[in-house]
Amino acid sequence: MQEHERELAELLRIGREASHLVMEVYATPFTVDLKGPDDPVTQADRRANDLICGAIEAAFPGEAILAEESVPSDPAEIAALARQPRVFYVDPLDGTREFANRNGEFAVMIGLSIAGRAALGVLVLPTTGEALVGWSLPEASAQASAHASVQASAHASVQAPHGSEALQGAFLEAPDGSRSPLRVSTTRTPSEAAAVISRSHPHPSLRPLLDRLGIGRVVQCGSVGVKVARVVTRAADLYVHTGTGAKLWDTCAPEAVLRGAGGAFSDLHGDPIGYGGPDLVLSRGIVATNGALHDAVLAAARPALS
Repeated sequence: MQEHERELAELLRIGREASHLVMEVYATPFTVDLKGPDDPVTQADRRANDLICGAIEAAFPGEAILAEESVPSDPAEIAALARQPRVFYVDPLDGTREFANRNGEFAVMIGLSIAGRAALGVLVLPTTGEALVGWSLPEASAQASAHASVQASAHASVQAPHGSEALQGAFLEAPDGSRSPLRVSTTRTPSEAAAVISRSHPHPSLRPLLDRLGIGRVVQCGSVGVKVARVVTRAADLYVHTGTGAKLWDTCAPEAVLRGAGGAFSDLHGDPIGYGGPDLVLSRGIVATNGALHDAVLAAARPALS
C-alpha cells in the first residue's frame, strides 16, 4: 500500500467518527449560535472540529492544521501554518445552515494540501452514510507525501478499485463498506448539462452566467462539499460559485475528490486554487466541472469579470 493510501485510510476513519458525532447532535434539540452576521455555528461544528483536529494531531504529529472552528486569530500565525509543505484543511460541518434547517445537506470534510495544491480529500455525508474519497498527486507531491508517517494504524486500507499505482483516483464508500470507483460525466455540450446551485444564497450574477451557457436544468442544494459531490457522482455536471464567501477549508477536500474523479477545479479566472498563501478567503470564486465543460464555463464567466 502506498503512503497516500495509508493516509487516506486514516482520514476516512477520522471523518466517519466525526460524522457519527454530528448525527448524534442532529438527533437532539440543539441550539444555533452566531459567530458573526449570517454565520451560524452549533455544538456539532465545535465538537467535530475538536475530534478531527485531535485525531489528526495524534496520527500526523507536527503537521499544520487550519480548521474552521479553531483557526488562529493572528494572521501571521495563519500565514506560517499555510506555508508548510503539508497542510490539513478541516471543515467539520460544511453546511451549518442546512444542518440547522434539518434538510440533510451537510458534510464532514478533511483535505490535505501538498506543496500548495489539494492532494487528498475525504468528504463524508452524515445523513446518507456515504463517503467520497479522492486523491490527485503530481509525482513530486507523491514523493513528498512519502516522508510523512501515519502513527495511528489505519483501520481499513484505501486502495483504488483499479489498482493502487495511479496517482489520481476517487471512490465512493457506501455505509456497508462496499466501494465503487467515481468518474465524472462526459457531457460536453453546455445546453445538455446540469448545474448545481446554492439553495440558500445564490449569487445574483450566477443566473446570467448560466443563461449565457444555455443551461436550463439546475440542481439546488446546500454546502460546497455536497454541491461538488453532486458533480462527482454525476447528478450534475458543473458548479460555479461567483461570490467571495468561501474559504480554503470549503474546497480542499472537494477539489481533491473531484480531480481524482477526472474533473477540473479552478477560480473564475481559470487559475488553480492556491493553498499555500496567507489568505483563507477565495475572493475569485469557484468553478468545479466535469472537465469537458470547464473552458466553456470560464468563457461564460468573463463578462462578469470585466
